[in-house]
Amino acid sequence: MKILKYILLLILLAIIGTTVYVATQPGEYESEQSRVIKAQKSVVFSYVNDYKNWEDFGSWKDDDPSMQFAYSDTTIGKGAFYTWKGSYGEGKTETIFEKENDSIVQKVTFSGNEGKAYLTFKDTVGGTKVTWHSKGKLSFMDKAYAVLKGGAEKMIGNMQERTLAKLDKVISFEINTYSIQVDGVVQKSGGYYFQQKVTCKISEVQKNVGLILPSMLRFFKDNNIALTGSPFILYNVFDVPNNKASFSVCLPMREEIFTAEGSDYTSGKLEPFQALKTTLKGDYSHGKEAWDKALAHIKKNNLAENKSGSYIEVYVTSAAQVKNPSKWVTEIYVPVGQAAATEVVPSPATGATSTNTSTTTATPPTTPKKAATPAKPAVREAQVIE
Repeated sequence: MKILKYILLLILLAIIGTTVYVATQPGEYESEQSRVIKAQKSVVFSYVNDYKNWEDFGSWKDDDPSMQFAYSDTTIGKGAFYTWKGSYGEGKTETIFEKENDSIVQKVTFSGNEGKAYLTFKDTVGGTKVTWHSKGKLSFMDKAYAVLKGGAEKMIGNMQERTLAKLDKVISFEINTYSIQVDGVVQKSGGYYFQQKVTCKISEVQKNVGLILPSMLRFFKDNNIALTGSPFILYNVFDVPNNKASFSVCLPMREEIFTAEGSDYTSGKLEPFQALKTTLKGDYSHGKEAWDKALAHIKKNNLAENKSGSYIEVYVTSAAQVKNPSKWVTEIYVPVGQAAATEVVPSPATGATSTNTSTTTATPPTTPKKAATPAKPAVREAQVIE
């Protein structure tokens, strides 16, 4: 019995000693890690700024496969957030500040404690230097877990390091895996569409589409309006010298909808037209290359670009359906009027690690002009806005 008492006493002393040791550990943490990501700054920033992508590169999912995620309606920019729940607890990360292509500040809540994370993006040799600085407070249980992992700063620093390494790997594949195919001249079908008009800097086109499109789709769902195809962008102005784009984010529908005066939403009708169709499979950052190929094809084949026509991007497969950018499909339609020579359709151009690709979305003309009325070329029927 005495031996048993001594053993119990030793266990009790060990528990008390461990408790005291954990309690005397720092109640705050601060850690910083950096890594050069092999991609353009605007590409890296856009990818990190969308919380739908965090599940793919965050190292915490590797540590806890049972972790479940939920997202705000808008996952991009200030006010966006995601929550998680797993074996080690639950938490929330929210963007409280962002500066385009420069920095993001997050408020992180975990087990009742609050912290902050600061992400900065800087151009450097070989890509983009991403620096991730975190600081905050620890609960007693957090401190106990950190002791087992060698200390809070080591534990958090290791998590940051692994996450940044995974980010580099994911971006290298997802962003730089793409193909561009010039499909030829088609007859583009028309129809009614619902739109919200936007004017912004060229570099902010995709960000604004990402912010506006979810709310438009939610409007359709709440009002039981049926989509008749895929969302698309209708360009009005693309002024490269002045870094200005004017366009409409559109949802195709069967009938015209009348909205209240002053509403952000209006209806429009797209008339059928002849267009050179080009398909981009991959991330939107390769959009400029796709538009350049389309315009080069028009010039090479002596097609007449109808500069008063409709310049359109159709999101056949987008982030709303598939998270992986390498699987996105975007169709580009450039209005044309005639083909004075036999059209030559090249084979697809496939990219792997293109680091000099601009993130500009398209290059329609800034001052549309009326095209001559030419003879029509042989065309193929296109799908209805999809």
